Amino acid sequence: MGKLVVQQFVSLDGFAANADGDFTVFDGVTAATHHFDSSNLAWLRSVDAIVFGARTYRQFADYWPTMTDTEQIVASRINALPKIVFFHSLADAPWGEHTPAEVDRGDAVDGVLRLKRRFAGDLIVWGSLSLTATLFDADVVDVVRLVVAPSILGSGRPVFPPSFAGSRLRLLSAAAFDGTLVESEYEVVREALS
Repeated sequence: MGKLVVQQFVSLDGFAANADGDFTVFDGVTAATHHFDSSNLAWLRSVDAIVFGARTYRQFADYWPTMTDTEQIVASRINALPKIVFFHSLADAPWGEHTPAEVDRGDAVDGVLRLKRRFAGDLIVWGSLSLTATLFDADVVDVVRLVVAPSILGSGRPVFPPSFAGSRLRLLSAAAFDGTLVESEYEVVREALS
């Protein structure tokens, strides 16, 4: 059974999106991220599928299907992975000339639990803050990977919903890349607090 991994790119002040819900964490960050990209590609080899909410799916589908590995080292892996979009009114989910994403119009928590049984490797959720809030609330997230960029948004949408306050996380790893990004990986601790 696979694990559900939420990987979010966040500002130094802890926001994954601006107040309008737009991803602006990398605006103004000009340094190269080659080492992070290589590390992320190695990690993506353990991922069996990508899970999206509708808004993040649209952002990704507008960008990734035309990317090549020369432009983005992770492009082939992202384009090859199965993708599942949770959205009630989305009719279909094309992915350029690649295999389209599956659309699941049912309950996201039930759907993710089915996906965890279906795939042996990890499932990743990028962005999709409304979807991840639902998944955090339902206690189905297993791992959180935070990639912190040297930007300050001042306000916006945080990674974690308010209901997740008080939850425990255990640090699994931490690394700095390219003098720009810091990635930390945490396991969600489910045993009762003593």
